[in-house]
Amino acid sequence: VSLVESGGGLVQAGGSQTLSCAASGLPFGNYPAAWFRQAPGKEREFIVGFNWRLHTTRYADSVKGRFTVSGDDAKNTMFLQMNSLKPDDTAVYFCAAGCSTPNEALCYYWGQGTQVTVSS
Repeated sequence: VSLVESGGGLVQAGGSQTLSCAASGLPFGNYPAAWFRQAPGKEREFIVGFNWRLHTTRYADSVKGRFTVSGDDAKNTMFLQMNSLKPDDTAVYFCAAGCSTPNEALCYYWGQGTQVTVSS
């Protein structure tokens, strides 16, 4: 089983970026999933949980209204559309499967992370 994030990079404040999390060896749609991020010197932070089958989402206040999670069963991939980016959004972004809440103990699988840097 592997989760592979992609789409990170450098973006200007106010801009947009879309991250992808491709799963292999795992039917992504059968698991709750989440995105987390870790900024330099800070603990990893939950930002959104996604239940594919129930089509429910849970967003952290810090990203609510700016970030949108979605999934593509055919591609076995989860996406994170990020708009109105701020320098405070600079972090390594991780996807996880098995969890859709801030409780990391429920996350069975993790991606390796992708760096997002927002310049002011």
